[in-house]
Amino acid sequence: MSATVYVLPVAEPPRPVREERRSTVRLTRRGRVVVFAFALVVLFGIALIGAKVAFAVENGADKSPASSAHTMVVGDGDTLWDISSKAVAGTDSSIREMEQRIKELNSLESSMLMSGQTLIVPTAP
Repeated sequence: MSATVYVLPVAEPPRPVREERRSTVRLTRRGRVVVFAFALVVLFGIALIGAKVAFAVENGADKSPASSAHTMVVGDGDTLWDISSKAVAGTDSSIREMEQRIKELNSLESSMLMSGQTLIVPTAP
């Protein structure tokens, strides 16, 4: 008697099934609205800052001190009128015009000065 031997192919060992992990963060509808609103606020803030910088650069060229200007520190008893009159001494420029230019260059709202304050004073043309 002869026995027939059948050779079966060897099956590969089963590969481990890889489970896809889902995110552990689950947002409710309200959570999604809050995240969306926060993103809009951040984008709006960035746009606002960008616009402010763009306008500052554009307007800054007009308000930059002239190349013929110097800085000075205000002393006790100094007034804007006295500083303006010294700046226009020996020229045909008006003291009032110089006073206004000093206010604009230093972004002053009034003629009141504080001792120790630093001012940009243009030289008269």
